[in-house]
Amino acid sequence: MDYQKLKEEIIIYSKEIGIDKIGFTTADTFSEMKNRLIRQAELGFQSGFEEPDINKRVHPEQIFPEPRSIISIAIAYPSKMKDAPQSKRGERRGIFARASWGTDYHVILRDRLKQLEEFINSKVPEVVTKSMVDTGELADRAVAERAGIGWSGKNCSIITPEFGSYVYLGEMITSLPFEPDTPMEDRCGACNKCIDVCPTGALVAGGQLNAQRCIAFLTQTKGFLPDEFRTKIGNRLYGCDTCQTVCPENKRKDFHFHPETEPDPEIAKPLLKPLLSIGNREFKEKFGHVSGSWRGKKPIQRNAILALAHYKDETALPDLIKVMKEDTRPVIRGTAAWAIGKIGGQEAAAELHLALEAENDQEVINEIRKGLQLQEASQ
Repeated sequence: MDYQKLKEEIIIYSKEIGIDKIGFTTADTFSEMKNRLIRQAELGFQSGFEEPDINKRVHPEQIFPEPRSIISIAIAYPSKMKDAPQSKRGERRGIFARASWGTDYHVILRDRLKQLEEFINSKVPEVVTKSMVDTGELADRAVAERAGIGWSGKNCSIITPEFGSYVYLGEMITSLPFEPDTPMEDRCGACNKCIDVCPTGALVAGGQLNAQRCIAFLTQTKGFLPDEFRTKIGNRLYGCDTCQTVCPENKRKDFHFHPETEPDPEIAKPLLKPLLSIGNREFKEKFGHVSGSWRGKKPIQRNAILALAHYKDETALPDLIKVMKEDTRPVIRGTAAWAIGKIGGQEAAAELHLALEAENDQEVINEIRKGLQLQEASQ
């Protein structure tokens, strides 16, 4: 079997099916990544969303019988939204991170990987493959880095010369011995812009992220957001792009190659107040196709409440008061109480006092008291 010829055919076919970049690497142990992951665990910097078994993340042979190579793919996504609606008084809007614009990237990449698998299978019927995207055992970025897709930036993203860091990544383990590509040289140099501007100091060093402080992670949690982060979240509903937007390598990088990655402006940048009362069915119908919906509506609603507090949107007080009084979920009631206090005013103070008398949940009571303190401090 001429594997070099097959590799060239795969590269050509990948372009035909809408894969923007493809690379090949060995199925050897990801030794450097293993040391990094062990250190992350020791420091308590993990998000908890990862595959818990570090060995599975760095030893391909533990998840695949006799692996011979790994194919890494990348698909570019837009960094700018066409016809983006404006956020204005009375009609404040939140924002989903760019990686959650358009159709869920898991769906997009799995489709491309499936087509690639079928193509390889048509050439080598006895081939064995296993594809994964994000939620698989392997670390997408470690595979992409070793396969020459890009270098691992100080912002912990894979940065490609062609598309910057605005790329989705996926990989396929195979039983075929493809010649590996050469990893790319790190181009970050002395630049520390991403570290310097991280809103919460989550980037503790180049290539080292404390996920517990990362806004992208925090927007996906379901509990009360710790006080220190509530004023940092801004109008973010899901994810954070700050460490990407400041990166010099992303300057003037904006690609609209794939219709399914294009955002619907009303979904990527939705009105905040309607989110407070959206039902499960409507949420699923409207947002179910984007990756930012994977944790359900609760984190999005909590973040919408914090965004209204960020804007100090007085027109949202009736909506927030209704939530504080009627929502059955303590996290949502309590966050609304805090937001009401942050917005402030006489009506806010009166409603918070009434809520304090009626509330039975201790955590919500604590939030109401925080709201009252904020309200008093603003006078």
